[in-house]
Amino acid sequence: MKIYAISDLHLSVNNPKPMDIFGPAWDNYVDKIFDDWKEKVTDDDIVLLAGDFSWAMKLEDSIADFEMLKDLPGKKIIIRGNHDYWWKSISAVRKILPEKFYAIQNDALKFGDFIICGTRLWNLPYDNKKFTEDDDKIFKRELIRLRMTLEQAKKLQAGNEKIVCMLHYPPYTFKEEDNEITKMMEEFKVDAVVYGHIHAYCKQNLVLEKNGVTYYLTSCDIVKNKLVPIFV
Repeated sequence: MKIYAISDLHLSVNNPKPMDIFGPAWDNYVDKIFDDWKEKVTDDDIVLLAGDFSWAMKLEDSIADFEMLKDLPGKKIIIRGNHDYWWKSISAVRKILPEKFYAIQNDALKFGDFIICGTRLWNLPYDNKKFTEDDDKIFKRELIRLRMTLEQAKKLQAGNEKIVCMLHYPPYTFKEEDNEITKMMEEFKVDAVVYGHIHAYCKQNLVLEKNGVTYYLTSCDIVKNKLVPIFV
């Protein structure tokens, strides 16, 4: 079993929103992702989709975007991103998922020797002059949710299973300094963290090993529309 990741697909079958207006990295990007996916992934593998999956506004409108991916090989695991407005309750999301799709929201799932957990996270307060009181409330709530998902992962860990935590927002600023999030990853002995959200003007390393945890930035345009190997 191998694990790959990619995020920020921004699919829009029922809500047409061309992404190529954001630059050449988005030209035919879906075809490029699918071609790379079919070349790398087998049915025994896992692909992590770390948020901003669909531009749909309503849950029923997101179904067509899932249909696009349902015949691609592997198990697909998704978390919510800031633009996934269609994502309402986790129970409602899970009801519309095609076979071999799994949604995580502050909980965890075990697949063989891997445990996958995750939460959306939020904008970070560090060196952020635009950080508001509302941002602070959401950020603190997301820290609670992060601990919840990591606790669930630990409960599933019976031996040496590797823990992979999916986030949508980055776990650190472009300075890549330690903070509450990175310390929590270390506390729970997470092996890998997958995140997205960042697009143009990226100042972060695509892969960063920090205090025993490896972090992967997987926004599709940043990684040239190719799946990022996490455990292969």
